[in-house]
Amino acid sequence: MRIITGKDYEKFMDEGAIPFPECRKNREELVGFVKNLRGDETIITSSLELVDLIASNFKKGEDNVLIYSETGKSLTLKEVYELRKYLDFDVRGGFPKENARTTVLFVEGKTDSKFFKAVFKKLFEFRESRSSPGNLRFIERVFERDNFDLLKREDGVYLAIIPSEGNSGVIRNLGNFLRAMDVFGFNVHRIGVAVDIDEDEKSAIASIEGTLSRFDYEKTDYGYLVGETEVVPLFIGLPFRDELIDWKKPTVEDLMLHLLAKEGLLERIRPGLKALNENLGRKLKPKDVMYLALSAYGHWGNLEGFYELFVMRSRFRNLKAILREAKLMKGIAHLAWSEKVK
Repeated sequence: MRIITGKDYEKFMDEGAIPFPECRKNREELVGFVKNLRGDETIITSSLELVDLIASNFKKGEDNVLIYSETGKSLTLKEVYELRKYLDFDVRGGFPKENARTTVLFVEGKTDSKFFKAVFKKLFEFRESRSSPGNLRFIERVFERDNFDLLKREDGVYLAIIPSEGNSGVIRNLGNFLRAMDVFGFNVHRIGVAVDIDEDEKSAIASIEGTLSRFDYEKTDYGYLVGETEVVPLFIGLPFRDELIDWKKPTVEDLMLHLLAKEGLLERIRPGLKALNENLGRKLKPKDVMYLALSAYGHWGNLEGFYELFVMRSRFRNLKAILREAKLMKGIAHLAWSEKVK
């Protein structure tokens, strides 16, 4: 299966390609069209929805590809499927040639996303943005689906924070994203990868360098340079020890626990922690603590909202102290294009 996108699709017309007129087609017609495909066709289309449906059905096999006609390069449909949540494959042709300072940060999940969103807003004066520069328009405008956060600072720096599916999802998205930049001919300046140190930092470094081995790269003071894009790792590993809490491995929750302790909320809820510990007959998981803290704080939203709210209302000195202790501040400031906070 081949999907042809981009403005130079005419060169594929003499290869038996099927031009798909997506105008005025509803979803049922698209689904019916995809169901009748054998898997050996070449389809020309500028329909993101059709691309998504075909990728979902033909994501297996290295021969199933999306070809960007303007560069002649391709992504496997498996890569297309994994990137579909936030990547607009430019099927309408042409990225605007803007060069705004841009950062993309991949994180493990939505709570991680809200934590880092609040950090960048509080320490580096970012705000939510509904508009994006040309070199960020690979991201679909799907704010209503809440797939990612797009921030902007007054000096024109943009930041997209994108949740993945665990550590492996962060590393996988890094590789797929670098491939997409090569295929579609766009560029972002910095990519952050926030990963938990599940075993040790050496293992985390090895997983990143293993992905980067598919590209030409060199080391920098902050991470790695792939073409014009700098990849900046953020290794999360600040253990939190407490007799009532069952700590197993480093996560963003540990950073939140440290912040709860510094802000004094952990001691306020300690009687509740002891009561729950006795009632359950076991040590508490970090998430148990978070839900108790959420209730005690008087926040009636979800956990992601609590992370963002608590970080935003925390004291500057406490937040900066934790990020410094976790050895994250240098990388975060670099991703924010800021020398203000060291």
